[in-house]
Amino acid sequence: MDTLELLKTRRSVKAAEMVAPGPDPKALADILEAAHRVPDHGKIGPWRFIVFDGDARLAFGEKLANIYQAKNADSTEKLLEHQRNTLTRAPIVVCVVFSPDVNHPKVPLWEQQLAVGAVCQNLLVATHAMGFVGQWLTEWYSFDADVDALLGLTEHECVAGFMYLGSSQQKPDERPRPPLAERISHWSAS
Repeated sequence: MDTLELLKTRRSVKAAEMVAPGPDPKALADILEAAHRVPDHGKIGPWRFIVFDGDARLAFGEKLANIYQAKNADSTEKLLEHQRNTLTRAPIVVCVVFSPDVNHPKVPLWEQQLAVGAVCQNLLVATHAMGFVGQWLTEWYSFDADVDALLGLTEHECVAGFMYLGSSQQKPDERPRPPLAERISHWSAS
């Protein structure tokens, strides 16, 4: 598949619909290397990756359930079980952490945010190129201070997204998108 066709055919697949296999260690290393190759003003690299695979997904899920229950005393067992199994929806989950240089004299924070967004996109495109599927999710645990502490995030870091990676049993459907022509204008001096 050529690069343009690859970009035009990438689709998200719901994590709940993913199956094994996920990327093996070599494929994951290639995916992360591609994710790492984005425009990065100032060569800051304002991102890092936390990989969850195997039993680490369950162990993290147990801690998520505990945090969730502490904040939602009326949680049903069904909701807690969902939290426990959150990361087991896919064979591999990569947490992309936004790790900015908040005091950089020349690169504003918003440019660093754009760079980490590009990391997430490259990660999804590389996943597709390797024959796997992915989904970029930011659910409640992406915005929770206790989860941030569990992940070892520093004061200025935050979660850019949890990237769920696996395989699909069927080709993903096309989703409706806004008409491209409505998103394009041409500037004129007159």
